[in-house]
Amino acid sequence: MKNFNKLLMSAVLFSGFSTAAQAQVTVKEAWVRATVPQQKASGAFMQISSVKDVKLVEVRSPVAGIAELHKMEMNNNIMKMRPVDSMDLPAGKIVDLKPGAYHVMLMDLKSQIKDGDIVPLTLVLENKDKKRETVEVKAIAKPLNQAVHH
Repeated sequence: MKNFNKLLMSAVLFSGFSTAAQAQVTVKEAWVRATVPQQKASGAFMQISSVKDVKLVEVRSPVAGIAELHKMEMNNNIMKMRPVDSMDLPAGKIVDLKPGAYHVMLMDLKSQIKDGDIVPLTLVLENKDKKRETVEVKAIAKPLNQAVHH
């Protein structure tokens, strides 16, 4: 039984490392805007870079009923936000998900996100062969006034 547990733990660790190695995607400075009680939506932001050309095609989080990739842009002098199906991650370039641009919307929040909370996110990536892989991200919650200066 002891050997089985070691083997199982090794398999779990190996699968986690192999997924990250295959995707070769790096996520830095991931954060989520903290919320007030009863608030049902928030944004998640980060810097993503990839060794290969891939697309970010889906985001999931257990803290929200809905997690979507969104884009904000000016249209006829009006700032509009809309969901997008995917976002290109060109090889070797850092892509910023930030306020006022591409970002992740977390909607139908299951509870308040408090300053200092760790919010798990799963990024689903697709390569040119349509093969999908996931990257697990832990984003820290920051209050609005602190997050803006981040």
